[in-house]
Amino acid sequence: MKKDQRQGVVYSTNPDFSYQTSGDTEATTLPPQQQQLRVQLDKKQRGGKQVTLVTGFVGRDEDLQTLGKLLKTKCGVGGSAKDSEIVVQGDFRAKVLEVLLKEGYKAKQIGG
Repeated sequence: MKKDQRQGVVYSTNPDFSYQTSGDTEATTLPPQQQQLRVQLDKKQRGGKQVTLVTGFVGRDEDLQTLGKLLKTKCGVGGSAKDSEIVVQGDFRAKVLEVLLKEGYKAKQIGG
């Protein structure tokens, strides 16, 4: 085992101790009923343009991309999905919330 892979322990007197390595653990996606998604309108640092922001997604990046693609397709606009956030161009809060609830996600609208 390489020394740089050890996580936080230099030495242990416990005979049953084993080092925890920093291996890539695959994050699992929570089922839609357990997701706590928040839908809000955002204009900060976007040149005055409005976007619908969906935050709070817990899971793999592939599942986030799939959900983002579904929302963008239903709204008929562009956007992006990264860092547990989905950005849909334009003010589509009501439509995005409706689609998320229809898909079985627990979502609520934040802000006005």
